[in-house]
Amino acid sequence: MRLMYKLWLDYRGRAFGDGPARLLDGVQEWGSLRKAALELGMSYNKAWRILRAAEQRLGFPLLDRSVGGSLGGGSHLTAEARDLARRYKGLAADADRALEAVFQKHFADWQDPVPNDPAAEEQAKS
Repeated sequence: MRLMYKLWLDYRGRAFGDGPARLLDGVQEWGSLRKAALELGMSYNKAWRILRAAEQRLGFPLLDRSVGGSLGGGSHLTAEARDLARRYKGLAADADRALEAVFQKHFADWQDPVPNDPAAEEQAKS
């Protein structure tokens, strides 16, 4: 058995979580929202909608965008986005450690009713 949870920041609705954080990491790495979306296996339109919704809820832009053309376009994180991503990663890491400790406190001695069930383990991974 393992603990599963979802973490997000709520401000006027679901404002920021793992999805937007991964997109920002991708933009930081590849310099392009389109490339980040492709690497994460999602459409550019979906990625754009996710970040646009986050920007609207948070009240500030996450990306500085430049239009394509002969020199190509691209995107870069705003200072606010870099700060938000850094804080969110810290929060997520602290939450992981804290929740794992609480989980172990309550379930460390739990006996799995179906030990070594490869089918169940494979399904849990997906």
